Amino acid sequence: MDSCSCTGRGIYGLPRQSSARSLRNRPGASGAGSLPRLSPRNSPTANQTLRPPSKPEKGREGMIQIHIRRFSTAVPVAFILLFVVRALGLTELEAQELVSAMGLEQVVRTALGSNLDVIAARLGLREANERVSEARSSVYPTVDFNVGYTRNVSPTVNFLPASIFDPTAGPDDYIGVKFGADNQWTSSVNVEQALFKPSVLVGLGAAGRFKSLQEESVRGQTQVVVTRVRLAYYQLLLSQEQERLTENSLHRVRKSLEETQALHRAGLASEYDVLRLQVELANLEPNVQRARNASMQARRQIAVELDISDQESLEVTGSLAEMDLEDLTANTPANREILAFTGFQGDLGDAVQVASELRSDVRQLALNEDLRRSEMRLEQVSYLPEVTLFGNYIINAQDNGSPNFFARGDGQRAYTRLVGVRVSLPIFQGFRRDARIDQKRALVRQAEAQTEKGIDQAVAQAKGLVEATDEAHQRARGQRLAVRQAERGFEIASAQYREGLSSQLELTDSEVALRQSEFNYAQAVYDYLVARAQLDEATGRVPLVDVDAQGDRF
Repeated sequence: MDSCSCTGRGIYGLPRQSSARSLRNRPGASGAGSLPRLSPRNSPTANQTLRPPSKPEKGREGMIQIHIRRFSTAVPVAFILLFVVRALGLTELEAQELVSAMGLEQVVRTALGSNLDVIAARLGLREANERVSEARSSVYPTVDFNVGYTRNVSPTVNFLPASIFDPTAGPDDYIGVKFGADNQWTSSVNVEQALFKPSVLVGLGAAGRFKSLQEESVRGQTQVVVTRVRLAYYQLLLSQEQERLTENSLHRVRKSLEETQALHRAGLASEYDVLRLQVELANLEPNVQRARNASMQARRQIAVELDISDQESLEVTGSLAEMDLEDLTANTPANREILAFTGFQGDLGDAVQVASELRSDVRQLALNEDLRRSEMRLEQVSYLPEVTLFGNYIINAQDNGSPNFFARGDGQRAYTRLVGVRVSLPIFQGFRRDARIDQKRALVRQAEAQTEKGIDQAVAQAKGLVEATDEAHQRARGQRLAVRQAERGFEIASAQYREGLSSQLELTDSEVALRQSEFNYAQAVYDYLVARAQLDEATGRVPLVDVDAQGDRF
C-alpha cells in the first residue's frame, strides 16, 4: 500500500516523471529549478527549422523593403477576395451574415422578410383587396360603346305587289325592291346605372369580410412561421448542446481510458476495467457523429425558413447549458435575448381569455362564419326586384358606292336618343333559389359548430401549455441542482479512483450521471422555451407579429 501513496506518484498513481526535475539535474541547467532558455542564436535547430534562411537587412532601408513586400502581397490578396465576393453575388450584409452568428430576433426578422409561406400569404391578401375593388365596381355605372360597318355585296331584295306603284298592275304582279344601301354604318353608346340592386350591397359586405379573413390569415401564417423558426432555433441549440456534451463525455472517457491503461501496465488495474472503458468509448464515438448530423439538419431547417441557399455556414448564438431561467441578468446577452423574446405575459386565467379572443385560428373561424352568413343573405336577396336606369345614343348611316365614313357628304344619317327605367322582378325559377338558400344555411350551421369547437380546443391547449411551461421551469430548476451535484460527484469519484480508493465502475457511473444531468438540464430549458413559443402562438401574442421582442403589444 505504500507504493500507492500520492507522495511519490503522479495524479494517476504512477511514479512521478517530472520533466522540470530531470532538466534541473542535467549539466548546463541555468539556475536551480528553472528550465534552460534556448535562443535562435545558440540553437542551430531553430535557425534551420523554425524559419528559412534570409539575407541580412540593414537599417531603415531593410525595414522599408520588408513593408513594401508585405504591401505588395496584401493588395493582390484583397483584390482577389473582393472579386470572389462580387462573383458570388453577395452583398455586404449577406457576407456579414454568413460570417457572424445570428441572434434569435435577427433570425425571426429575416424570416418575416424572406419566408416563402409569408410571401404567399401576402399575395393572397393582395388578391382579396382586388376582389373588394371588383365588388365596388358594381356600384358605378356601366358605359358601353359599339361601332360597326357592313358592306352589302348583294343587298337584300324583297318583292312587293306591283299595284303599290302601278294601279293597273294585276294581282299577281310583283316588283323586286332592294332594301339597304351598299354601305351601312352603326354606332351606339349605352349607359346603365343600378338604382336598386340588393345583390351589390350584400356583395360589398361579403367582399369586405373576405378581405378581413385574408388579413387574419396573413397574421396567422406569420405567427406559424415565427413559431416554426423559434422551434427550429431552439432545436439547433439543443442539437449543438448534445454534440458538445457528447464530445465532452468522449473526452472524459478517453482520459479515463488512458489512466486505466497506465494503471493496467503498472499492475494496478485489471484488463476488465480497460475493456469496459473501451466498450463505452466505442459506444460514444457514433453518438458524436449522430449529434453532428442532428445539428446540421437543424441548421438546414432554419436556412430553409430563411430562404438561404448556403445552409452549411449558418451559425446562431445562445447556449442552453449556460441559460439561467431564474435570474435574467445572470445570462449572457445572447441568452437574455432568447429569454426576453416572448409574447404572452400572464397566468392561466389570462391565457384562457386571451386565447379565446386573440388566437388567429379562432378569429379566422369567426370571420369565416360571418362570410357564410353573407353568402346566405346574397341568395336570399335574389327574391327582391332590381331597378336600373339606362340611356342609349345611336347613329345609323348608309350610302352607295365606295365607302364614305358614316355617309359624310351626300349620304344619309339618322340619330336616336332614348332614356328609360327597367324593373326586373324574378317570379319563378323553379325551386333552385330555395335549394341554394338551404345550402348556405347548412354551411352557416357548420361554421358555427367549427367556431365553437375551435374555441374549446384553444382553451384546452392554452391550459396545457401553461402547465407544460411551469413543469419545464420547475424541472430546469431541479436539473440545475442535479448538474452541480453530478459535477461534484464526478470530481470525487475521479480523485478516489486516482488514489485507488474506488473502482473504475464507480468512475464510469459518475461520468454517465454527469453527462445525463447536463443533457437533462439542456432538455428542460429546451422544453421550457418550446412551451413558451407554443403558448405565444396559442394566445395570439407572438413576438414581432402582435407584440415587440420584449412582449409589449403593438
